Amino acid sequence: MFRVVASDLDGTLLNADHKLSSFTKQVLQALRQKGIQFAFATGRHHIDVAQMRENMEIDAFMITSNGARVHDSTGELIFSQSIDPKLVVPIAQMCIDDPKVYTHLYRGDEWLVNKEDSFSLAFHKHTLFSYQLFNPFNFETDNIAKIFFTTTDLALHSHLVKLKNRLQQQFGNKISVAFSTLNCLEVMAENVSKGSALQKIVERLGLDLQDVIAFGDGMNDLEMLSMAGKGCLMQNSSSDLLARLPNNEVIGSNVDDAVPHYLHKLFFNK
Repeated sequence: MFRVVASDLDGTLLNADHKLSSFTKQVLQALRQKGIQFAFATGRHHIDVAQMRENMEIDAFMITSNGARVHDSTGELIFSQSIDPKLVVPIAQMCIDDPKVYTHLYRGDEWLVNKEDSFSLAFHKHTLFSYQLFNPFNFETDNIAKIFFTTTDLALHSHLVKLKNRLQQQFGNKISVAFSTLNCLEVMAENVSKGSALQKIVERLGLDLQDVIAFGDGMNDLEMLSMAGKGCLMQNSSSDLLARLPNNEVIGSNVDDAVPHYLHKLFFNK
């Protein structure tokens, strides 16, 4: 029996309205009462996820910024890896003159963006976490968990693919790069991933990755789904992720609460 459950949020545990359903809350609370550890594993900011955790009234680990920050079940920061400050400015200025792309930073407790982005803000309407505008030519470069680039149109995915190639050519293995959605490209420090963060959690618990069942839908979930004892893909997963993990079980869609239904059947329908 698995002793740890790790789940991505957007496109996985959250519904189409980017919120946790009442059924999801019931199942996760029941898991904790059963002694099963739970970890949110997301590209979102830790302040954003902490609000969700408080609303759920459960203690849960938090893997945030795709593994750049890890908090334990009491909310204590147990791991942090920021982007090298020397790399922050050249990365943040990669698309500064591109009208199709928005540049975001997670610095400390702040979410910074180079121009108004109501599209991205809509993902956070239930947690009230919001951004501040920043000047890409004059800002502090320390404590940057991640830099990410978004567009408002999924059809611009190829535009971000070109950016991904440029980033990898220029910075190589000094950074980690992954798509969380087709219109969101994320940049973290080298060797940062949800999988490496999950490894730190199970070691802290005195467990093994084989004790984990994980759920995800995006390429930023690849390492976590590959490393867990069982990695389940959403029906709505990206085609790239489905192609990379052809032998992993594919469950239902996030709009149908597939993850909590799967967990309920796995742990309680005996």
